[in-house]
Amino acid sequence: MNVEANYDTKLLLNSPDRGAKRPRDDDGAAAGGEDDSRGGKQQKGLSELRESEEFTGDKKKILEKLMDQDEEEPEAEPVDESSVKKMILTFEKRSYKNQELRIKFPDNPEKFMESELDLNDIIQEMHVIATMPDLYHLLVELNAVHSLLGLLTVVDLLQELTDIDTLHESEEGAEVLIDALLEGQVVALLVQNMERLDEQVKEEADGIYNTLAIIENMAEFRPGLCTEAAQQGLMQWLLKRIKAKMPFDANKLYCSEILAILLQNNDNTRELLGEMDGIDVLLQQLSVFKRHNPSTAEEQEMMENLFDALCSCLMLPANRDRFLRGEGLQLMNLMLREKKVSRTSALKVLDHGMIGPEGADNCHKFVDILGLRTIFPLFMKTPKKMKKTGTSEKEHEEHVSSIIASMLRNLKSQQRSRLLTKFTENDCEKVDRLMELHFKYLEAVQQADKRIEGEKHEMVRRGEILDDSMEDEFYLRRLDAGLFVLQLICYIMVEISNSGISQLQQRVHQILNLRGGSVKVVRHIMREYAESIGDGKSDEFKEAERKRIMDLVDNF
Repeated sequence: MNVEANYDTKLLLNSPDRGAKRPRDDDGAAAGGEDDSRGGKQQKGLSELRESEEFTGDKKKILEKLMDQDEEEPEAEPVDESSVKKMILTFEKRSYKNQELRIKFPDNPEKFMESELDLNDIIQEMHVIATMPDLYHLLVELNAVHSLLGLLTVVDLLQELTDIDTLHESEEGAEVLIDALLEGQVVALLVQNMERLDEQVKEEADGIYNTLAIIENMAEFRPGLCTEAAQQGLMQWLLKRIKAKMPFDANKLYCSEILAILLQNNDNTRELLGEMDGIDVLLQQLSVFKRHNPSTAEEQEMMENLFDALCSCLMLPANRDRFLRGEGLQLMNLMLREKKVSRTSALKVLDHGMIGPEGADNCHKFVDILGLRTIFPLFMKTPKKMKKTGTSEKEHEEHVSSIIASMLRNLKSQQRSRLLTKFTENDCEKVDRLMELHFKYLEAVQQADKRIEGEKHEMVRRGEILDDSMEDEFYLRRLDAGLFVLQLICYIMVEISNSGISQLQQRVHQILNLRGGSVKVVRHIMREYAESIGDGKSDEFKEAERKRIMDLVDNF
């Protein structure tokens, strides 16, 4: 086993520097694909963090040696199907010979050292295959994938073969390769390999980084493999690595990114994380930022990845309870009070934790821990310092309005009374602010509607058909322009008007009349909201919720 571990480390020594995954120089955009993808967006910080580390003396020597070899070598023959076949068969032969000698002389590395070097040479040559994804099928047909997975320390080669831009060059070749890798349980093997690497050794830390790059590439090309990958030990390894007491580095940042990718739109991985006490791990890691801002841009990126992961997890009702028991509400409430960079993301987490009927317990607990004292100042005044965190005014107002709407929907008895009393304080100043936001967003939506109507008119004039998908797109644009926030605000208006506290209803109608607003418009907005409610919920829930909202509207 030790001999094998040494062999693994030796091969890792020959791996290219981890910054090589997606070059980010002048032609970075071409090399790295669109920055919209999670991986592309995050890669820059990761590469820079890694490249800033100095080469060790050993690595320099190895590079010099390789460069000397390059100078001596004659011009390479052109690479085509037959030369790739020849290369793969040579690899198979050398791999077999090396294994044979290792079994024969397990305690005498000198006997198999030469075969080791020969094998390493052919592996280096095989990097050229990564430039020809249409020939990937040969790796599968000649059983090389199986042999590569047997070695598994050829991480840098696998990383190049799975580079996302290369995979998209030949979808067919990529599909064949990914299928073969998955069949060989590649993720389980990669995780086993990472478990025995020592990150104190730079080359082995690079090996972990390159391994995570392989997983990211495959997940980006085929998002469906996230569940399988998480179940093959990856989720457990990521959580263990994230909570390890080690200084912050590029690997921890990359782990947070892969975790967020695994949890996107995936209830299976969310459930798995919950069962592994992952909610507690996330809360522990985030608690560092309640009183301290991240010290670098990379650390802030990691913090946001962990917040994204937590928001994803809270989409699953079972995790809301784990969040409640883990005192997640108390932590988020503290973050809101501390006014650090984490405040914006904490607001988003609270919104995810309290929304819908599954958020009822969290809503009650939030009032019990005096959360109303924290949330209403943020409702009354949108903080100025939000540019630092890249959050818009609209985003902030949306989360705060959503939290208040969730509480109005979910709170019962004493807690509900405490919430409604807040609206009557200081001569109903919170109702005045609510109406101010109502007219702000109503105007934004009316402008968007005008633009959309103009576009529709143009399309009809050109004889184009307005199909359902076009109508959906227009509706999404209206939501984005502020319709969603407007719907939340109107919901709060009709809820407090139906609360039985006459001064609240009078104040809402008084300001509507004063500013030329209309009850009819509010009713129309709420009907539209009721129609679109309950995505992913059961038909009975949707129907009951629509009826509840329409009853409120009729009494408005």
